[in-house]
Amino acid sequence: QVQLVESGGGLVQAGGSLSLSCVASGLTFSIYSLAWFRQAPGKDREFVAVISRSGRSANYTDSVKGRFTISRDNVKKMVYLQMNSLKPEDTAIYYCAAGSFDVLAHKYNYWGQGTQVTVSS
Repeated sequence: QVQLVESGGGLVQAGGSLSLSCVASGLTFSIYSLAWFRQAPGKDREFVAVISRSGRSANYTDSVKGRFTISRDNVKKMVYLQMNSLKPEDTAIYYCAAGSFDVLAHKYNYWGQGTQVTVSS
């Protein structure tokens, strides 16, 4: 059984930082690209960042470039999202996903349950 479990969400003031983690089990971790998506209340799920199988390539949505960093550890089967200079508009449930190197949600086979990030102004 494949499981992706996120952690690290919480409440932070604007300008602060949070580090999200996602641990995987039940899948051959190194053959999947790993991504973070987010969904704010009343909005569609949106792509945030993706990292390639090797970790050598990454892609970010424009609104988080320069503030967020995605990384992975294929030995520990973990993917991370370091979020700095947080803004209220970053408030959302953040999901990790395993699949193809893409910005489209339907390209991902497996999803975590999400972790809430709330940024206060």
